[in-house]
Amino acid sequence: MNNDLKNLIHGRETYIADFGPGFVMKRPLPTLGDVARNEWLEKQHRTKEAIDEIHAVGNPRYHIPRMSFIKDDEYQLLEERAPGEHLTAELFHTLSRRQRYEIIDGIAAFLVDMNELKPIQDVQRHKIASEIKFDRLDKFIETKMSTWFNEDEVQFMSRIRDNIGTFEYDTRPAWSHCDLNSGNVLYDPKTSTLSFIDFAEANYNFIYRDIFAPLQIELNIFRPVYETYCRIHNDSIYSMPGIRNENLRQIMKYRVMGAMLRRFIKASDDLRTNPSGPKGVENNKNKVEFMRAQIAAILDIERQFSK
Repeated sequence: MNNDLKNLIHGRETYIADFGPGFVMKRPLPTLGDVARNEWLEKQHRTKEAIDEIHAVGNPRYHIPRMSFIKDDEYQLLEERAPGEHLTAELFHTLSRRQRYEIIDGIAAFLVDMNELKPIQDVQRHKIASEIKFDRLDKFIETKMSTWFNEDEVQFMSRIRDNIGTFEYDTRPAWSHCDLNSGNVLYDPKTSTLSFIDFAEANYNFIYRDIFAPLQIELNIFRPVYETYCRIHNDSIYSMPGIRNENLRQIMKYRVMGAMLRRFIKASDDLRTNPSGPKGVENNKNKVEFMRAQIAAILDIERQFSK
């Protein structure tokens, strides 16, 4: 195996390098202190445990790259590289109908297997607003939004904020991936291999959160994924309402809107009332365009669910 570290990539805590065919090596950033490095190591062990548990299910509908080993004394780990590329909407729409169906089936199977790995917890009352930085959304709408948006847009977002802010429903915490987005799911069209990676956030979470995760929303497959999930999960362990159930439709609508609101809030944080220089003006313009796209998407979801 070639020990030359190449194609170096780094994130907030980790740098990643190719390590021979089909593998990557990960280490903590050299700027981390001893405490942070040990916390990093503990996280990798938790991640390996989560990977090993779901890999042991052995479901052929999806692939889980293994974490081969962790060297505690050298603060390094070796991990299999997932084949293919990130499962974005652009990639998804180039695939055949059969491949898209297999992806929907594979995502639903993965969600069921994760949720049933550990005991499902008791029903709890949950508010979607508790997952969103609602104070920042409220402050932006009330004090700043009119600087860049017209009155109709401000009123519309005020109404959406109020609707989501008061909506709550019964749900169960279940063992979950907790970070399902296109960055953590890969697909190889040549072999039809669907891979799930990055289990660092795996934990108990409210069951609908992974079902209506950013990945399914980006690909616009949250309905068929839910229907497939309901068909294959173990109904004797926990029941799930049918797709036409009115309460489920409300949950689905506001969970999808909530994902779009998070993007809206994140973009609003980058807006500057008095931008300094052309770069700041251009940044504001791009952020406003992106936020308008989120408003349009939220409006489209509202119309879909009013039918």
